[in-house]
Amino acid sequence: MAVFVALGAFLMTLAGGWTAQRVTDRRHLVLGLAGGLMLGVVGLDLLPEALRAAGREVFGVPAALLLFVAGFLLAHLVERTLALRQAAHGADEHSHRAPEVGLTAAGAMVGHSAMDGVAIGAAFQVGGGMGAAVALAVVAHDFADGFNTFTITSLYGNERRRAIAMLVADACAPVVGALSTIFITIPEGLLGGYLGLFGGVLLYLAAAEILPEAHHEHPARSTLLCTVAGAAFIWLVVGISG
Repeated sequence: MAVFVALGAFLMTLAGGWTAQRVTDRRHLVLGLAGGLMLGVVGLDLLPEALRAAGREVFGVPAALLLFVAGFLLAHLVERTLALRQAAHGADEHSHRAPEVGLTAAGAMVGHSAMDGVAIGAAFQVGGGMGAAVALAVVAHDFADGFNTFTITSLYGNERRRAIAMLVADACAPVVGALSTIFITIPEGLLGGYLGLFGGVLLYLAAAEILPEAHHEHPARSTLLCTVAGAAFIWLVVGISG
């Protein structure tokens, strides 16, 4: 049953990526929506789950929050290092984005989708009711995952075929994750730490890259409304699935 649900996530991810491709003439709106979706995923989905799963504290601070900050700093370090490397080779670091950053971020999205599949499989091992609740949440927000994966890969100057390849990988990841639960069980504490780290990376990309780019050439009210709508959509998904 978990694998069939994961196939639904596969289709929703592809639908999200297809939508991102079709609205290229409204790029600022796409980026604004993507930023809102990522902000919503981080603040309303990943962090609460990370805090619940990771549990323990380190010097009075939840381990998930420490890893969240570490993820943010790691993304900043990687982005700055690659940008400075480009500048050293004669490129303007402010006008040229490193494609490797986009591929790395999309790779993190693929890893997150695989963990979604693991969550589906583990939930169905607990019981049908739990499995159905988790499946609803995963399938609903995989549309946003597909949308963001294609948008992030393209934003950093990667060719369209690479963006599509990462989208397909992201769509397949939940199926692979669900299948893996037949053979392995991931400790809850490790899963919580991963979610915290991944949340920090996503927040950096949304706040430091995607949203500034969305408002750079088109600082319109419609762009801001798309960002708010993206965050509100994730809130709706979390509320329904909860």
